[in-house]
Amino acid sequence: MIRAFRKPVLSDRFRRRVERQWLIGRAVNRRGALKSVSNRTADIKPGDILAFVTQRNERVRLPYFLDYYRDLGVSHFLFVDNDSDDGSADFLRQQRDVSFWTTKASYKRARFGMDWINWLLMRYGRNHWCLTVDPDEFLVYPHCDSRSLPALTNWLDASGRRSFPAMLLDMYPRGMLDEEPYHEGQNPFEIVNWFDPANYAISKNHYFGNLWIQGGPRTRAFFSHDPLSGPALNKTPLVKWHWRYAYVSSTHMLLPRQLNQVYDEDGGEMASGCLLHAKFLSTFAEKSAEELKRRQHYANSQEYRAYDAGLQSGISLWCEESRQYQDWRQLEDLGLISRGNWA
Repeated sequence: MIRAFRKPVLSDRFRRRVERQWLIGRAVNRRGALKSVSNRTADIKPGDILAFVTQRNERVRLPYFLDYYRDLGVSHFLFVDNDSDDGSADFLRQQRDVSFWTTKASYKRARFGMDWINWLLMRYGRNHWCLTVDPDEFLVYPHCDSRSLPALTNWLDASGRRSFPAMLLDMYPRGMLDEEPYHEGQNPFEIVNWFDPANYAISKNHYFGNLWIQGGPRTRAFFSHDPLSGPALNKTPLVKWHWRYAYVSSTHMLLPRQLNQVYDEDGGEMASGCLLHAKFLSTFAEKSAEELKRRQHYANSQEYRAYDAGLQSGISLWCEESRQYQDWRQLEDLGLISRGNWA
């Protein structure tokens, strides 16, 4: 008798391990695309909190961004500059707590910059709490007005946690997006200080174990015809890094899988924060046109094509349900962040 054998199916656990090794290998292979311009990593001390950032032509945002995170307790910043021509490189070179690398390589072919960031995390982030954010993302967490990031990470260490989630909360102005000009060094939330208090959908990605969050003003205004094509809002930006870790897709999810399991499925709540997203300043239209032309973003820049169409029609993100931002306690009352058992 001839017995038919089925081709063995790889377990999800084994597939994730292979994928993680592949991501680490990509990061190592693409490190040659990065040219060191100002490497001050010798100044990094044990226990320092590090921030990792990819940017292009964000000069006007950088002063406030750096000061915000310095005040929170970030000790050193590691930047990848993707071929800026707006003076960003000169500005970053002058910052004594910044190391930065530049590259002319394709942002898209580097998995939208994550190959570069994964390499820097592997090389310099080991055994440090590492915050990976964009220049328009500002972390807010319970007690952030009275407790520094080191206080948060010390508590996370004591709790045995190695990652901390933060939902991306899109902020926008009351009027038209280009109505009030943004000036270098200005607090962006003097202008974009409104947000959607609800209108969010949550599902679970069983393969990676993370929650997938969509909704808010971008889905409402730009993707109402197909909400599932709207941007993901779930992020895990703060991680106690190990060289075997890797971001899979932006900071939406990581490997190993347990780093994504930052929620309680038994009815309780684990501590979490928000990333206030200051994308929609007066500079947005110019930035959107540039990125649409470059076509270096996900899905052939589908998101920026939607933005361009909305901008052409003179769209405003504010609506009757919009809520004006006050502080982290307001976000906790709305269920957007949680202090969990961090009293």
